Amino acid sequence: MNALTLFGLFAVSAMLVCYWFEKRSSWFILGFAVSCALASAYGFLQGAWPFGLVEGVWVIAALRRWYQAK
Repeated sequence: MNALTLFGLFAVSAMLVCYWFEKRSSWFILGFAVSCALASAYGFLQGAWPFGLVEGVWVIAALRRWYQAK
């Protein structure tokens, strides 16, 4: 497993954990947005630009939800 794969694994794992705990605190929504940004970066670095674009849209959606929740 190379460093890029580990980075991607961390990003999507963080997304899952933050999504799971979203109801507990608005900070988990912000964490979800940050982890989506990391996953988007991973997608672009890996060369899977459609994945990177979709994750970028999730960043915007999550930041909007965080702003409304706080």
